[in-house]
Amino acid sequence: MGRTTGAAGASESREAYTPGGPGRAKEPPSAARRTCERKQPHRGNRWRRALLAALITGAVVAPLSGAARPEIPAPAPAALAPVTAATLDETYEANRANAAEASRMAAAHGNRERAAADRAMADPSRRFLTYDGRGPGLASEVFGDLAHADRIAVLVPGSDTSIDTYDRFRDTARALYERLTREAPQGTSTAVVAWLGYETPGTVSTTVTTTGRAEAAAPKLREFIRQLRAVTGREAHLSLLCHSYGSVVCGRAASRLDVDDIALVGSPGTGAGTAAALHTRARVWAARGADDWVAEVPHVRLDLLGATVGFGTDPISPAFGARVFAAGDGGHSDYFKPGSTSLANLTRIVLGETSEVTHG
Repeated sequence: MGRTTGAAGASESREAYTPGGPGRAKEPPSAARRTCERKQPHRGNRWRRALLAALITGAVVAPLSGAARPEIPAPAPAALAPVTAATLDETYEANRANAAEASRMAAAHGNRERAAADRAMADPSRRFLTYDGRGPGLASEVFGDLAHADRIAVLVPGSDTSIDTYDRFRDTARALYERLTREAPQGTSTAVVAWLGYETPGTVSTTVTTTGRAEAAAPKLREFIRQLRAVTGREAHLSLLCHSYGSVVCGRAASRLDVDDIALVGSPGTGAGTAAALHTRARVWAARGADDWVAEVPHVRLDLLGATVGFGTDPISPAFGARVFAAGDGGHSDYFKPGSTSLANLTRIVLGETSEVTHG
């Protein structure tokens, strides 16, 4: 999901209607109100119309924005054998070298912003399990000692997350890792993985209101978790923390993910009607901040223009059946903010301190 958006709202005039021109008698106020009320569309119709407008806008804006940004050249991902605990350092080094080459190619192409982002990822202190600088870019960055971690969190981002905007996603992972390091019991090792392993939808696009990108991302997430288990072993406790549109990805992948907890934050829905319908053995958690605008997005699924739009049941509703936890007063981008209620509870979930999680 960084950010995702819902459909724009539509406003309707509620002024009394006066028929005719000069010289015509006015209807009594009560009749005018009845006439006006008859002209007011049903609330559900207003939502459908607003959503359709958003889809049409996205269909126009997305291609134009894409046309304005030519492809940035970058090398193919480094050719690596399946990663294991023994080959982690080799993997990190190869991906840093790939990022450095991507930076040189972007600079030669005249894109200084991308060149700077790639160059930062090539820093010797960075550790990437995967890296692909082509197009919007993909990366999976590790914080902590992955090979020896007892508790691991994998973060799945929402819309508009790419190499160009990666720093804000990285900040969330670092904030969680720092909190885990402070809170972990003595002798417990932790790690966090920021998984930008799919092409996220644009905030203003048709893709952000459908499950298409999530359907394409689900097998990639399943494969990544499988590879992660090859590094960490089954004994490590693995939590999946899914933000915004990322929760749609996690919902689509959930049935075949070897994870212990799935936490949905700022979620527009998962595409499933209930937590049970995710068909996962993992504990399913959900939270939404009091100032998160995603609360205004109708939790529906509609068939429009031959596509299914919307993501169904609100994950924090009793009908969904998740373990709802408190997220405080934060907004859509505040779930991993240092000192926040949501970050405290996410830390407890990752550490397995479930009895300490405060409920929403």
